[in-house]
Amino acid sequence: MITLVRRVTAACLLGAALTACAATPRQAVGPARPAPSATTAPPTLAPGPGGLTPVFTNGSRSRGRTVALTFDADMTADQGARAAAGEHFDNPGLISALRALKVPATVFMTGRWAEEYPDQARSIGRDPLFEVANHSYSHYAFTGDCYGLPTVPADRMRADVERAYAAFRKAGVPDARPYFRFPGGCYDRRALKELTPAGVTAVQWDVVSGDAFATDAEAVSRQVLEGVRAGSVVVMHCTRSAAPTTERVVRAVVPELRARGFRFVKVSELIGS
Repeated sequence: MITLVRRVTAACLLGAALTACAATPRQAVGPARPAPSATTAPPTLAPGPGGLTPVFTNGSRSRGRTVALTFDADMTADQGARAAAGEHFDNPGLISALRALKVPATVFMTGRWAEEYPDQARSIGRDPLFEVANHSYSHYAFTGDCYGLPTVPADRMRADVERAYAAFRKAGVPDARPYFRFPGGCYDRRALKELTPAGVTAVQWDVVSGDAFATDAEAVSRQVLEGVRAGSVVVMHCTRSAAPTTERVVRAVVPELRARGFRFVKVSELIGS
């Protein structure tokens, strides 16, 4: 059995190049302003204490065996040269697997990723099986000391999020969700305060898949299957270079979770339930 420390470490390693880590849920559902690119008003959480950006970690444990698979489509603002040299920050095989298995999913996309792969961003964003959410434009940290990531200045945090929504619109994503995942999963009160005017709900998770830099798909699959509970949010990645096993993991865990009675949903359904 893989320990929690190893689970967290595996996910957080991706922060230096790409990834994310956990937080405290706020379960009170209420209205919030849609994000800049949203044309509808999907469910969001009410503002947190002091009107701060609310944080969602998992859904109800008692309203059915639902689980949300989420995938971070990571690319930092300074990785263009690596992409030009042939590094793959996308994973079309993973998206094809989700479609073949008919698994709804939420893709937390950076604006830089959408710029690099506009056709894929548009295809994901227009497929009703998926929803696109915001993972910042730059994938730079919103706190100091976040796994070696460069830091977004406080007065640029909201602009970084809004720049990502602009990149989604330019790529042809019609209705990006008002959900935001902090790069590296790192946030503090200042970051929550700075993003309050953006009207987003911050989305973390309660299951670390461990797919970051993993080479053993079976080990990652076990970690997911051991961690999932009713209402879980699983964090995975949509980046071939940094998470090469994820497609195989999905093909293994989806039928097993369905056999256990789980139903796959998007984050929006968990928040709204």
